[in-house]
Amino acid sequence: MVTNPQSGTNVHEVAEHIYRINTPMLLPDGQAFNFNQYLLVDDAPLLFHTGPRQLFALVCDAVAAVMPVQRLRYVGLSHTEADECGALNPFLQAAPQAVPLCGQVAAMVSIGDLADRAPRALADGERLSLGHHEIQWFDTPHVPHGWDCGLLMDRTTSTFFCGDLFTQGDTGAEALTEHDILGPSEAFRRPMDYFAHAPNTRAVLLRLAAEHPRTLACMHGSAWRGDGAALLRHLAEAVSAG
Repeated sequence: MVTNPQSGTNVHEVAEHIYRINTPMLLPDGQAFNFNQYLLVDDAPLLFHTGPRQLFALVCDAVAAVMPVQRLRYVGLSHTEADECGALNPFLQAAPQAVPLCGQVAAMVSIGDLADRAPRALADGERLSLGHHEIQWFDTPHVPHGWDCGLLMDRTTSTFFCGDLFTQGDTGAEALTEHDILGPSEAFRRPMDYFAHAPNTRAVLLRLAAEHPRTLACMHGSAWRGDGAALLRHLAEAVSAG
């Protein structure tokens, strides 16, 4: 479903009641790129990633095409960065009962001050029921970057909201794929490596692999369906190799 013909913003369901909102755009150098947000519709709906502030109207209209924006209860983010939470406060204004959802470090060092409403800070491994769905938070410091970084798993559908992991360039036209995304994501990563390459990077990725996700909800590029454990192990090998 295209929600804005001018921008190309579109919405597709990639897992049960989980919708990818995708906006293609051009980078300053003319390279095609894309921003994704994920809307989990439940009794307490969650939007994970807001997109940059300049995309708020497009993302808000896309959410409204699926459910009333004011129903949002959580606006989640992996770490403090414009494409993660640039439109956080506009969404909090549009959804009066919503609160930011993030890890404890992000809440302490940034979101507790930047956000117009106090965040719901999740501890490492903590689970939160949204109604039918249950999500779980994983601290992933410096993976791929940012001390405050963390990621979410929807235990109900085994969907892993993997943030900047497996970032793919181009427009992300295919909403959900079973084709290779590691090759394209590594081709994008190598010229401008966005990984912190911390001592614990491999261990963090292997820990995530042990959760056996079946769908990877990437923030940039196609979402992916398949053996997520194997793909995360391959990513750990690729990143460890440099």
